Amino acid sequence: MAIRSAQSTFLNIGQVDTQKMNKEEILAKFSSEPDRYYKVKLFEEQGFIRKSCSVCKRFFWTLDGRNQCPEHSDDTYSFIGNPPTSKRFDYTDAWRQVESFFVKNGHTSISRYPVVCRWRDDLYFTIASIVDFQRVMGSKVVFEFPANPLIVPQTCLRFKDIENVGVTGRHFSSFCMIGQHSIPNGSGYWKDECVDLDFRLLTDAFGINKSEIVFVEDVWAGGGSFGSSLEYYVRGLELGNAVFTEFQGELGNHTTLDQRIIDMGAGLERFAWITMGTPTAYDCCFGPITEKLLQKSGIDFDSLMLTRYFTEIAKGLEKYPDLSHVRRSAIKESGLTDDKMTRIITPLEGIYMIADHLRTLIFAISDGALPSNVGGGYNLRIILRRIMATIDRLGLRVDLDELIDSHIDYLKKTYPELEQYRSEVKTIIGIEVGRYHESKSRMEKIAQNLKSQKKTLNVDDMIRLYESDGVTPDYLKEYNVISEIPDSFYTKLSDLHQSEKKKAVEEFDLTGIPETDLLFYKDDPVKFDAKVLRVLKSKFVVLDRTSFYARGGGQEPDHGSINGQSVIDVTKHGSIVLHEISGIAPKEGQLVSCEIDVDRRSGITKHHTSTHVINSSARNVLGSWVWQHSAFKEKDYGRLDITHHSSLTDEEIRKIESFANTVIQKNLPVTIQEYERGQAEQTFGFRIYQGGVVPVKSVRIVRIEDFDVEACGGTHVRRTGELGLIKITKSERIQDGVIRLEFVSGRSAIEFVQKQEEDIMSIIKSLGSNREKIIKSFEHAMSDSESAKKKLKQLIKRTSSTVARQAIESAKRFGPIKFYSTIDDELDEEFHIAVGEDAIRQEPTLLYCALVVRGSGIRIIVFAGEQAQFKAGDLVKEISAKLGGSGGGDARFGQGGGKDTARLAEAISYAELLIKKTVNV
Repeated sequence: MAIRSAQSTFLNIGQVDTQKMNKEEILAKFSSEPDRYYKVKLFEEQGFIRKSCSVCKRFFWTLDGRNQCPEHSDDTYSFIGNPPTSKRFDYTDAWRQVESFFVKNGHTSISRYPVVCRWRDDLYFTIASIVDFQRVMGSKVVFEFPANPLIVPQTCLRFKDIENVGVTGRHFSSFCMIGQHSIPNGSGYWKDECVDLDFRLLTDAFGINKSEIVFVEDVWAGGGSFGSSLEYYVRGLELGNAVFTEFQGELGNHTTLDQRIIDMGAGLERFAWITMGTPTAYDCCFGPITEKLLQKSGIDFDSLMLTRYFTEIAKGLEKYPDLSHVRRSAIKESGLTDDKMTRIITPLEGIYMIADHLRTLIFAISDGALPSNVGGGYNLRIILRRIMATIDRLGLRVDLDELIDSHIDYLKKTYPELEQYRSEVKTIIGIEVGRYHESKSRMEKIAQNLKSQKKTLNVDDMIRLYESDGVTPDYLKEYNVISEIPDSFYTKLSDLHQSEKKKAVEEFDLTGIPETDLLFYKDDPVKFDAKVLRVLKSKFVVLDRTSFYARGGGQEPDHGSINGQSVIDVTKHGSIVLHEISGIAPKEGQLVSCEIDVDRRSGITKHHTSTHVINSSARNVLGSWVWQHSAFKEKDYGRLDITHHSSLTDEEIRKIESFANTVIQKNLPVTIQEYERGQAEQTFGFRIYQGGVVPVKSVRIVRIEDFDVEACGGTHVRRTGELGLIKITKSERIQDGVIRLEFVSGRSAIEFVQKQEEDIMSIIKSLGSNREKIIKSFEHAMSDSESAKKKLKQLIKRTSSTVARQAIESAKRFGPIKFYSTIDDELDEEFHIAVGEDAIRQEPTLLYCALVVRGSGIRIIVFAGEQAQFKAGDLVKEISAKLGGSGGGDARFGQGGGKDTARLAEAISYAELLIKKTVNV
């Protein structure tokens, strides 16, 4: 693919971005001057007439004399069963037709960008084709086009209306937005040519009669900018929307952008649908998948019935506010019986949903996302659980691996990159399916309990059930706990988990201070002289130039001295570096002598390069889904959080460490080079954004040959051999889908190995053994210890039943629940685990709670009987928090820890209060 030099433009997103722009006001203004904002050359040449809809009053341009806009015309959705063209294109054929047309007309066709939006820190997923080219720089959005004009088949993910997927005939959780983009400079174009191209795409490439095409006036506003737009329809189906981003500011006080943008987005699925005329868009967009699922379901239907029903669904979406109303109307208008709804429509909706959701998962996982309980991963997990719940509900015997293969075989004609991720997609989905099956029995108990209580659930109740137990509303509907899924459920869930948290940053008045000359990116002298430009708050020093590396990208700052006074912190604010002094600050205008702590810099630098080495090593060992989640690099150690689906085994850790040390042994060169951001993305791909978004136009690429390539502003060694050795000291799962690796390298790694050697020698001496016999001596000692433990366990087992009965007898009663609690500083948690287990077996309504005190720490043990109406894990979380710790568990058993021994009695009282609230006592 030939890539021209990048074209870029800026939009301000300052104060106006915080104010909701009044689209109705803008539309009214623009529509009052149609010749200025909407009339294009094509309308005059072809004889389009401007009219106002007799129903909604919107203005539109037509050739056929109609009096209603497309959404209110008699022919709305009449293409279903009767397409307006003799040409037939399914999903992949439709893209080839679109691409061929635009390439012949001077556009560069570029490959889709990832659906995981790595270049925007305010988005998890790519939601529109124009997002591909947006980069946020301070208070501006920068548009960087790799070619001008261009066309792109951009897969987009949107999850706020997934309850409509499969039901409406046209809603998708992932869809292809045909992006036609242009900057009207020497090589690009503006309104006249854009509308002419879109018109000829429909008439010439797709064979649609020009009298079928209607253009509707609209506007777009967002991010402080706005402009007119023309939506184009054929028989009531909106195929595309050409947005002409032209102004910025507030209406009446706005200015014309220095560089205008054409953002035409069209739905590829809809282009296929309009030519095929199938009952739904799903029927022509999933290749062989739908047919395979229909065969396995055994659904018997006739196309005429589906055509009538889904035509009414499409019309109803424009009339009624909620989906249940739409369905009731469609059933009535199409004359469907309850039996046909149950036997045909409901299973068919499920099949369409399975095909859509699986396609979405394939794109997301291929681009590095993982289903989880964090951020955008929430959306992926919930659609996978919807797939599984629907398969169970319909009784389908399907092989998901087979369906994944069929999807990729069909899609790779348009998206060839999916082929290389086939096995990874199967692996991740297989793991998630296993987790779903593990949780099914628990979800079934919860659903049965709710049903027996005849409890009415609101949206917040359903969100809590999904958050705490993974119970989807689809599952609740299947068990008749709820009759319909609320329209707002998925929207609220999506909003809940996609809010960004901003850290508080200390503010300084840096007005008039020039940017700091960063010597650490140049010759990087250890000692240097500099001029003091400003001293803030008596301790923050701004120099005209510095070799002190400022905290950033997870790398801790340099320390050292300025005029003999210790530098204890270095931070960067925009382009200005602040040095925090411990001692007497120099005076403004003074020339000062500066020196960085070389040992500290060396240790931090080695741990930073080691982070890159371990990250790529983990990806090579574990899979392509591994991305850096966050990182921390200090003098004595480093920490790397990676995206991965499960806790690491000892063998996986060993393989990662071995892979990393092989890279060190190869002594690969570490090169650093500046690239224009667009060029870096096109050359190396979006995997360069391991450390997050780069908010500058020039990107510093750190490259370890072809092993690892990242955009990075940190300090690095010149060759991997300088790292000497990497040792992974700890691995833990810190949250769903994120694994933390702690490690040491260089001198710190050697010291770690030496300490391990000392510990081993100490153990040898304690065992009275020698190095050669240490394993046998250890096994003998463990055997003696295990024998003693076994005898103790037998003793506990003999007494636990009696103690359990005593606990039941002394338990407090709160309504239908019994609660036993004890604070114990003599017996350990093993004893209370045995007693608690026995107690809830004898008494299903019992909650057993033991706070075991050990020195300055507390162990919390909770068991809940089957009829206790309280989850043990939830109670542990609450008690742990009261005691300054953390914990968790499942419905039956939970455990945790704390450290505030002064609040033991208070914690028990708090637990009793929670139980009383639960049972309304």
